[in-house]
Amino acid sequence: MEANEYYMELAIQQAETAYSIGEVPVGGLIIYNNQIIATAYNKKEINNNSLDHAEIILIGEASKKIDRWRLTDCIMYITLEPCPMCAGAIIQSRISKLVFGANNKKYGSFGSVINLENYYPDAKNLTIEKGVLQDKISIMMKKFFRNKLKT
Repeated sequence: MEANEYYMELAIQQAETAYSIGEVPVGGLIIYNNQIIATAYNKKEINNNSLDHAEIILIGEASKKIDRWRLTDCIMYITLEPCPMCAGAIIQSRISKLVFGANNKKYGSFGSVINLENYYPDAKNLTIEKGVLQDKISIMMKKFFRNKLKT
């Protein structure tokens, strides 16, 4: 299994945890020096806080772990294309590489709705890989929202 697929499978496990507690199933992790330094999933509902997206939590955990706000040489794996808030945080934190699974047709800020990396000079060193295990993630997202509509 390729590294991107391996780490995205771990991100999917985080998303499945979010799903199981009624959160939008977004999960991820951050890698630094070939080690996982942060894992997270959405916690907006359980924490009653609109800022508690998986990406924001990941950035906070990773910054604490390596004791700096600049996350250069870090790779973020996230199951869903980040929204504008999270895209801004990713750019601000200087993450070197972002790997995401499914496109976010409603809020996606790295190509689906807007390309925020085109507007900020700090994004020039950000490498983005899209579509890793996209089909698997899209199925989970669709299932979650179908079930949500039923309740």
